[in-house]
Amino acid sequence: MLTVLCAAETTAAGRVAPHSQGFSQLPEAAWAHAVDIDGARPHYHKAGTELYYVLDGEGTVVLDGVEHEVRTGSIVHIPPGVVHGAKGRMRVLVVGVPDISDGDLYFPPTESPA
Repeated sequence: MLTVLCAAETTAAGRVAPHSQGFSQLPEAAWAHAVDIDGARPHYHKAGTELYYVLDGEGTVVLDGVEHEVRTGSIVHIPPGVVHGAKGRMRVLVVGVPDISDGDLYFPPTESPA
């Protein structure tokens, strides 16, 4: 997993310089990792936003019950509260903003058969 830190500021000369307090003391602003998906159970996050960038493969991303076809090069924005899952086989770069913890992973109630 790659942790993305918000740890730089622009100097008067327009150059990017690290904060004087150092990277290790700054909070995580986001995280990113590549995931091989072969279907994904519907879930949502109350606080985190996710971005999916499809690196390879194709399939369907389901957002609040609506299916959207994706393929290599597709990007999907998933705001907090949107129930999302996936169908198909694909490698996806997932970026979570802010850092999405296990405590921000929720599953919608399953419907019982009638």
